[in-house]
Amino acid sequence: MASCALQPPRTDAERAADAELGARVDSALMSDSAMYARHVDVDVSRGIVHLSGFVWSSDDLYEARRVAASVSGVKGVVSQLELMVGGRTGAR
Repeated sequence: MASCALQPPRTDAERAADAELGARVDSALMSDSAMYARHVDVDVSRGIVHLSGFVWSSDDLYEARRVAASVSGVKGVVSQLELMVGGRTGAR
């Protein structure tokens, strides 16, 4: 976390670019017919996509990361998605 504190605040242009990239990643996830992404949240900071929320299959864990990484402009993907099994969260 110390490295995050050393970075200067994002500029308005960086925030706008991150918001636009986040919208494109979210759209790509929602358009992917191989997974149900309604409960996947997308946040972007300096081109790094952070996925959170939950999915219902282990295939969706990998598919969400793959789809997010495939969007032009994404520098990296951090997944904090949780696997929902039988109404309970499981492994990440």
